[in-house]
Amino acid sequence: MTRRPSLVALLLGVAAACGFAPLELWWLALAAFAGWLALVHAAPTLRQALWRGYAFGVGHFTINDNWFQHAFTFQDKMPHALGYLAPFALALYLAVFPAAAAGLAWRMRRGGAPDLGWVLLAGACWIVTEWVRSWLFTGYAWDPLAVIWVPVQPVAWLASLVGTYALSGLTVALAGLLLLVPRRALPLGGVVLAAAALLGAQALSYRGPPPAAAPDAPRVIVVQPNVPQDQRGESDQAMMLARLTRLSGRPGAAPRLVLWPEGVIRDFIEDDYPLWVYGDTSPWVTRARMTAVLGPRDMLMTGGTALQFDSRGEVTGATNSVFVLDPARRIRARYDKAHLVPYGEYLPMPWLLKPLGLARLVPGDLDFAPGPGPRTLAVPGFGAIGVQLCYEIIFSGEVVDRAHRPRLLFNPSNDAWFGAWGPPQHLAQARLRAIEEGLPVVRATPNGISAVIAADGTLLGTVAHHAGGAVDVALPPARPATVFARLGNAAALLVGLALVAGAVALRARRR
Repeated sequence: MTRRPSLVALLLGVAAACGFAPLELWWLALAAFAGWLALVHAAPTLRQALWRGYAFGVGHFTINDNWFQHAFTFQDKMPHALGYLAPFALALYLAVFPAAAAGLAWRMRRGGAPDLGWVLLAGACWIVTEWVRSWLFTGYAWDPLAVIWVPVQPVAWLASLVGTYALSGLTVALAGLLLLVPRRALPLGGVVLAAAALLGAQALSYRGPPPAAAPDAPRVIVVQPNVPQDQRGESDQAMMLARLTRLSGRPGAAPRLVLWPEGVIRDFIEDDYPLWVYGDTSPWVTRARMTAVLGPRDMLMTGGTALQFDSRGEVTGATNSVFVLDPARRIRARYDKAHLVPYGEYLPMPWLLKPLGLARLVPGDLDFAPGPGPRTLAVPGFGAIGVQLCYEIIFSGEVVDRAHRPRLLFNPSNDAWFGAWGPPQHLAQARLRAIEEGLPVVRATPNGISAVIAADGTLLGTVAHHAGGAVDVALPPARPATVFARLGNAAALLVGLALVAGAVALRARRR
């Protein structure tokens, strides 16, 4: 097929990365996956198939995660030059998953050219490996294949039925179908029947765009102060609060839910800490400055940090948190981030890595402690609000407290160290969560991209990258719970089993 299949696989992986934000060349990603499947099927040995899958993954993840390099420029404990190796080093690990998918698919092939049964099995293999990637070693679910469809809403809507990992597998199967078209190896009746079933299920589940908000509906105010990461620790907190409060606007006739990002409030705002913690800044005064923008029916949600102490009053840990404040300066609720970022918010195996000179990418010497998981907060006047802090939003099926379904998901984040590619990728994944769950998602970040996302994934308002501003829109309504919201990632298992069953039936018919 080619004299250098591994090099071709590497280049196909690079091309596939162009299907994701910010480039969004989804058709190129589809063609690249089709070429990769052809290489895998043509491999003479299992070892060659694994190697072609691995080379594809190295090319794909090195390009797609290039934003990871920028994190190293905002800390001084390790050489900044290490950042240029970081995406490649991460890709060396992540490439294991496409390699595993390639190896499994190769094992299931029959002699000759790819057939529809093998294409379906390849899709099932991708579902398994992408799902495992989302939880193994705490998980790295960034940019699943399904996210390429976010700009193509009719296809992205399938995520509300089957979820991200199943849609990724169906995308691989679709790429495989491209291999069958030139040889006219498609059983037309079966393809038409499968397409009709998908479209029928989509049509039955689709209830049109979310209803418009009532004229007197509560407002959502999303504030983006435009603070670069290299200035976040140096900026004066009083100046920061002045910028946040100015952009938050003034009270109006309707109640307002004011939303501030992660990483901009550095002063501690909870009471009852030892006095030495606060320095010259009283938590009551800080809260008074923060809530000065609120009217009598307004509420504020903001990122912040909470400390943990032992019986002797010594700090033992911290949590990356979201606080709910009312106009009377009281903290009404707190959410603690559960899915922490390894090497970002804590250093795994510190006994081994610290002597080697490795450190966290987020400034500070104190590791964060994890919270209990997805929670729905009762926000007076606004009802049930779910919180997913920063990259927690990328984990499909893990963003909602199923027992207490919220009306909205708040996703404060600090994307200021994500480079140029990270923020649009993060936004695309948040839009996919909105589609899956049938819930509006609101993102607030220090310097972009902040957005209000409707329950069907459409953008109701944004503040661009590297810009200051605010979005002021009516509180978007939620949809009824989607099929995926009811099934969770069991939907991926059902789709995977259906692909395997279809492949077995096709092969039995051929015999």
